[in-house]
Amino acid sequence: MKKFIALMMTLCLALSLAACAVAEDAINVYALKGPTGIGLVKVMNDNDGTYAFTLAGAPDEVVAAVVSGNAQIAAVPTNLAATLYNKTNGGVQLVALNTLGVLHIVTSDPEFDSLDDLKGKTLWATGQGSTPEYVINYILEAAGLADEVTVEYKAEHAELATLAAAGSVDVALLPEPHVTSVLNQNKDFRIALDVTELFNQYSAEKGENAVLSMGSVIVNKAWAERNPDKLAAFMDAYAASVEFVNTEVDAASQMVEAQGIIPKAAVAKKAIPNCHIVFIAGEEMKAQIAPFFQVLFNANPKSVGGQLPGEDFYYIVK
Repeated sequence: MKKFIALMMTLCLALSLAACAVAEDAINVYALKGPTGIGLVKVMNDNDGTYAFTLAGAPDEVVAAVVSGNAQIAAVPTNLAATLYNKTNGGVQLVALNTLGVLHIVTSDPEFDSLDDLKGKTLWATGQGSTPEYVINYILEAAGLADEVTVEYKAEHAELATLAAAGSVDVALLPEPHVTSVLNQNKDFRIALDVTELFNQYSAEKGENAVLSMGSVIVNKAWAERNPDKLAAFMDAYAASVEFVNTEVDAASQMVEAQGIIPKAAVAKKAIPNCHIVFIAGEEMKAQIAPFFQVLFNANPKSVGGQLPGEDFYYIVK
């Protein structure tokens, strides 16, 4: 019996050490809750220990992990990707775009159906001093409405969503999944305008060809140089996950809730079609996002970390 117990203890110790070894070898992947993390859900669901995932509710935790080098891969807002490139002196690279625009204008006004209907109105919004403000300003200026629309900001998405759901505001600019939350709580509200479509339309008309791209995937440059095969495998898995999310919305929504990306599968199911989940890499990625960074830089250089990313920011397999 003593020999048996000793054998079992030795076996347990060996298994524990093996588990630690696997954990140490796992690729650290960080992502934000909400739309930026949705496309990753099947990789998370099917994970066999290859990856160690951390979901954060706010960017600060991800920023710390990226700057310290603890995160090999991270899904972050595109403007934050550019900022981190500057903050780490080129220590990160952009490998893919994973989310286009998640912004929509919602309204309870049954006669509101075009941008011109904003004339003389107050548009309630969130994201002052960040991408949503710069995007809506760009659209209003391009449409000749900058002086005819008052934009009032609330500090939090949830605060504005609550006001809209209560009927205290009648036109609001909100991101998903808060758009779906309002629509679920107040049946008078509907999506009137897709901000992604508006931005892309006016950008094309101005010949700037910027595409509203709000979510991205970055990688630790030094790690990527040492592990191109592991990065390629991750990118293949991510691309397959995005396809799954967009084609199998019911199943994906259940996974999104199970992984804690969005609290409720019912909300995720309605939100996913409005989130423009994508996986765009290589030259197409660069052609799409570089003009958008220029738009953000023109609005406020600090929005991309003070200067535009260099050519080495874009991870492109030759």
